[in-house]
Amino acid sequence: MARPRTPLLDRERIAAAALRLLAEQGEFSVPQVARALGVQTASLYHHVDGRAGVVELVRERVCAAIDDAALELEPWDRALERWARSYRAAFAAYPRAIPLLMTTPVRAPKVLAQYERAVALLRAAGFPEERVMPLLTGLENLILGSALDLAAPEAMWEPSPRTPLLAAALTAGGPHRADAAFDLALTALLAHAATLRVE
Repeated sequence: MARPRTPLLDRERIAAAALRLLAEQGEFSVPQVARALGVQTASLYHHVDGRAGVVELVRERVCAAIDDAALELEPWDRALERWARSYRAAFAAYPRAIPLLMTTPVRAPKVLAQYERAVALLRAAGFPEERVMPLLTGLENLILGSALDLAAPEAMWEPSPRTPLLAAALTAGGPHRADAAFDLALTALLAHAATLRVE
């Protein structure tokens, strides 16, 4: 039998299948990915090194939507803000991937290169080396928490007659609660970060 002209399996298809499973059930296994692609489980191991390899393909696919060119902007806080907003949008598109990606070590070379650029930006801006990772980790915590918040219902609270202050605050806050919260927290984080620099 002749070989198909288009390969049945490649890294892009594996990542797409894993993301579909994550979206549907919040998890995946290598055999499930193989079944979704209509191939034998062993076939996947020609392209990835097991489940950890599939996780990194998923990470690369999600992170490909992050605008890392923003890290070239000046000044540093404008660059970091633009990168953070792009990062949030990329992960908000796949909220069920967030718990998986944030609890497994980052190995994907393209993603590590992006972090390298972020570290270089902060070092060039005058941040002491020991402040860089706490700042990036805090920023990531904010970004990913907010990305999950975007997937939540707009009305996360159901006030009762016994919580009139909460009801009034919710009404006054208006729509787009998650966006307003992210703007507030990002502004505060960047303002505090500015105090950590060494001129």
